[in-house]
Amino acid sequence: MNEREADYSEQAWGGIIAKLRDVEEKQRIMKERLLLVVENLLEIKEKTSDEILEIKRDIEIIKQNSERMRSFLETASGEFSKFARKEDLEILAKQAKMFKPLEKLKKR
Repeated sequence: MNEREADYSEQAWGGIIAKLRDVEEKQRIMKERLLLVVENLLEIKEKTSDEILEIKRDIEIIKQNSERMRSFLETASGEFSKFARKEDLEILAKQAKMFKPLEKLKKR
């Protein structure tokens, strides 16, 4: 082997080694990026899970409040039927006015 062939062989191996190092560096960078992506995904999943739990609690509170309001409205509407209607009160007021002249006669 002459000197030229040895130089060419060394250059070829040097080029291959450089390319191999570049590939290894790219692989290392990709691995780091992948780890960051996975870490971010886990953080997002945890945050989303916490938000979902909070929303579920809020929905449960809203359901309880809604049930209390429904119960109150049912009770209140049941009580309203026991009250006199406006028309009935007006009739009673007219009847009471009709008996006022009799009171005046009794006082004399």
